[in-house]
Amino acid sequence: MTIQEIIASLPGARDKLQEIREIIVANAVMISEIPAPTGQERERIEFITSRFQEFGLQNACIDEFGNAQAILPGRAAAHNILVAAHADTVKDEAGFGSAAAVKSDAIDGWGIADNGLGLAALVSLPEILRRLDVTLDSDLILLAQTQSLGRGDLGGIRFFLEHVQLPIVAGICLEGAQLGRLSYSCLGMNRNKIVCEVPAEPTQWQETGSKSALVTMGEILQKLSAIPVPQNPRTTVIIGSMRAGTGYNSPPTRAALRFEVRSEQVGMARQIREQIEEIIDEVSAETGTVTSIEVLARRIPGGIPFSHPLVKATRDIMRGLNITPTFHPSVGDLAALIFKKIPSVTVGISRGLNIHAPTESVEIEPIFSGLAQLVGLLQFIDAHPGQMEPPPTPEGLEYYEGDA
Repeated sequence: MTIQEIIASLPGARDKLQEIREIIVANAVMISEIPAPTGQERERIEFITSRFQEFGLQNACIDEFGNAQAILPGRAAAHNILVAAHADTVKDEAGFGSAAAVKSDAIDGWGIADNGLGLAALVSLPEILRRLDVTLDSDLILLAQTQSLGRGDLGGIRFFLEHVQLPIVAGICLEGAQLGRLSYSCLGMNRNKIVCEVPAEPTQWQETGSKSALVTMGEILQKLSAIPVPQNPRTTVIIGSMRAGTGYNSPPTRAALRFEVRSEQVGMARQIREQIEEIIDEVSAETGTVTSIEVLARRIPGGIPFSHPLVKATRDIMRGLNITPTFHPSVGDLAALIFKKIPSVTVGISRGLNIHAPTESVEIEPIFSGLAQLVGLLQFIDAHPGQMEPPPTPEGLEYYEGDA
């Protein structure tokens, strides 16, 4: 099929998929209601594996790292296309395990956008293709990967890519939101945690004038904010959270600051982290506190170009479905695929609201455009495997050992 033929078929596919509305919604609800904080995804993975087995997929199993994977065979098994969605969800004790609410126009529930709906699209893909009478020449490798977020540091997908024996011509990463998202490159990134600890005896602080951990961390934060950050190449320092203290009249003995450094330039995130390490050493020496920095996750920048046939086809498919593309470099699972020189994109399935909040939700109607988009992408890759040029060789091959 040409890209024009694919695009012409997609509005009809979107309408046809309304027939399996209940299946998609039910899968999204059941998946999102299973608690799956990073490193504790087993119950959710078992549910997804059972779905793979119900569809009769080949090699449906849970691997040694806890990922769920299966193969949907094509007519010719000429190539392998990877479709992946992360199985873990940002942890929230209050939200996990709560019932999702299905309304006429939306599904509400913790983790429904990130990434219950993305996983529902993954497990429903065999039925989606069957209903549309779409048969590919290529085999589809379906993967629900664990330990993607936070300290997981893409552990599941990295394990899979290190051990998979099948050559992968291209990959698609699925996120529940946002529809229109098109990520084809990844940023360099260092995700860090600074911990400051001071003596625990309040009388000692009063006698010596020592500062609390919170005040000391404030000094670090002030100096960190003064680090010059280049605008070109684009570089940012994102302060995520700071935690300290238990009450009004007890000076905290411990404070923790979480932040990320992101950059388009190889080595820039590492350079800024080294400046921050100098600041920590300086403040520790001046205050007598014990302060340390821990690097939780790393990425190196890279990706396929904007002109790559896969990116161009994705843009054309989105516009054919009246989806406005928005371009966001990724720090997620796409980075692992790019590192392995697999041309890949990340796309969203629907529009989400209040993500990572108790009122998280996704709109139902746009889901069918998101699913038609996915089918169109698979048809394009299947019909044009020779155009799937790999990304340039990533620089900084010490990526997994610590430099970004």
